[in-house]
Amino acid sequence: MTVFLCGFMGCGKSTIGKLAAKKLGCGFCDTDDLIVRTLEMTIPEIFEKKGEPFFRLTEAEIVKSLCGKTTVAACGGGAMLNPDTARAAREAGAAVVYIDVPFEVCYERIKDDTNRPIVVSSTKEQLEELYNSRKDIYLKHSTIRLECSGSPVENAELIVRSLRK
Repeated sequence: MTVFLCGFMGCGKSTIGKLAAKKLGCGFCDTDDLIVRTLEMTIPEIFEKKGEPFFRLTEAEIVKSLCGKTTVAACGGGAMLNPDTARAAREAGAAVVYIDVPFEVCYERIKDDTNRPIVVSSTKEQLEELYNSRKDIYLKHSTIRLECSGSPVENAELIVRSLRK
């Protein structure tokens, strides 16, 4: 089974995803890492040289290529905002898990991250607006929503339990 983790930047998709994959006995990947390796450019370089639309197109292709694989995939914050990408995941029978974490927690984790072009070019207020605008889309495009307020280990266990139901 393919499990896609979605949610706002800094919600813990990569950290929780690695732990959940281990508990499930399957592989783990991070779509941002796959994009960086595929294009041989950092994310800031991709945004600067190719633009965000190109990045989003590449991201969608990577997500679609993972459908049907036995893996837990941490998606970039914008991956499951694309209706075509979310539909491809659903049609492939993948679980799309929305990692719901309050904005303030996400912000504390991302505020100084220079590898996130959207963070670097946005104020806290703009990021909160983006967070709020994405929340309903994450809900719409996910098959499971989890409030992840515990430790990474506890949150990974939440994912595993929800998938085994």
